[in-house]
Amino acid sequence: MSATEQEPWQWDEATWRGHVGAVRAGRPLRPARWPGGARAAVALSFDSDHETIPLRNDETQPGKLSQGEYGSRTGVPRILRLLRDRSIPATFFMPAVSGLLHPEEVRAYVEDGHEVALHGWIHERNMQLAGADERELTFRAADTLETLSGKRPVGIRTPSWDFSDNTLAISRELGLLYDSSLMADDEPYEILDHGEPTGMVEIPVEWIRDDAPYFTMDRYTSSRPYTPPRGVLSLWRDEFDLALEEGGLFQLTMHPHVVGHRSRFAVLRELIDHMGQFDLWYATHEQLAEYVKRECGL
Repeated sequence: MSATEQEPWQWDEATWRGHVGAVRAGRPLRPARWPGGARAAVALSFDSDHETIPLRNDETQPGKLSQGEYGSRTGVPRILRLLRDRSIPATFFMPAVSGLLHPEEVRAYVEDGHEVALHGWIHERNMQLAGADERELTFRAADTLETLSGKRPVGIRTPSWDFSDNTLAISRELGLLYDSSLMADDEPYEILDHGEPTGMVEIPVEWIRDDAPYFTMDRYTSSRPYTPPRGVLSLWRDEFDLALEEGGLFQLTMHPHVVGHRSRFAVLRELIDHMGQFDLWYATHEQLAEYVKRECGL
């Protein structure tokens, strides 16, 4: 029986250590101080998936697609107005197909000073793809976003945080500055590739700091919004408050077709108003990665 045919309890030590050590958190990248002496850093991000999730799932019915269309038609303008009013930069991770469907949206991000970053081609599931296919789609997405935004993306968030055995090698080949798909810390860190320092920054995410698990509704599955919006506000405020206490990073992942709805948007607005009481550094993920890399001598 080969190692791939064995049950995990049958693996020898070299096998399980090899799996664990393939992609690992390296040196912490928490600077001694934030720009301007800010008490903490805040990195807001939005995954502009729109119609790509139903398309990825081969769901082409108008009803499913309209849920995604809401994100671009209503959610994004609402979000951009709030960010503009509060003078907050953000990062928009965008599947290339979303960008092709809504090129005017990409231009609006750029015009308002936000970052446009990689989020796959059509929100594909990387862990179900052959390495060559994942590579081709990622490079194609980078080329497409560069054409649409006028700038080559420097960061990636894998669709659904689906980080395959090939993702890191592809990201390194692209020469990316950072990834934002892994979960080994609250603070930025350097990614290790089989123990080798990569010079690539990880800006970690977590399902706790993501709107989709709390608010997604699918009548054909068990996916239901069990947590009231104000309950999510309490969770996120606690996450921020402790980041502030520790002088660290508060990173948040949202989706225009989710948080853009009125009762959910009210939560985001109230959270931003709460954070506005403190001296903070608001940064795009690119700005954050560049700063911690420079300040920590990476």
